[in-house]
Amino acid sequence: MNIRPDPTFHASPKLAMEAPPESFAYTVLLSPDSSKPDALAVIDVKPGSSSYGQIVHTVTMPNKGDEFHHFGWNACSSSLSPLTGHAFLERRYLIIPGMRSSRIYIVDTKPDPTKAAIHKIIEPEEIFRKTGYSRPHTVHCGPEGIYVSTLGGGGKNGCIMTSGGTCRAITW
Repeated sequence: MNIRPDPTFHASPKLAMEAPPESFAYTVLLSPDSSKPDALAVIDVKPGSSSYGQIVHTVTMPNKGDEFHHFGWNACSSSLSPLTGHAFLERRYLIIPGMRSSRIYIVDTKPDPTKAAIHKIIEPEEIFRKTGYSRPHTVHCGPEGIYVSTLGGGGKNGCIMTSGGTCRAITW
């Protein structure tokens, strides 16, 4: 555990604007027809770097048909709130939801962001069993933890992608 808050967390928007710029950016690479797995690209955004503006690493997922959507970090500046007891979390894991598959990927960006790798995959069956929801859409970090909005539920229209890539309706 760190003994100081993550230096990428900022107590105000003004302090964030005054902070050094990021050296790497993360974006998703989508397979529009699901013929290939989606991927995460690490892009060098450090001006003056020999690989500036280029993809320096790719994390290709093991499954097809995920349809990645709005992903986010496991922790952010809201973790600095003294009321939460989480001030020493670090921004390390990207939480990437697969909207079509109802699968969530956890990608570790440490210790080297150019060697990001899959840390864990949360399969759709676990999400349904524990939450009753499907189709994870957007990930946000907050003072109390990670928030994931979803587009599907456990009713007649709920759907999960099975390991075979087919949609199975969920009824309760």
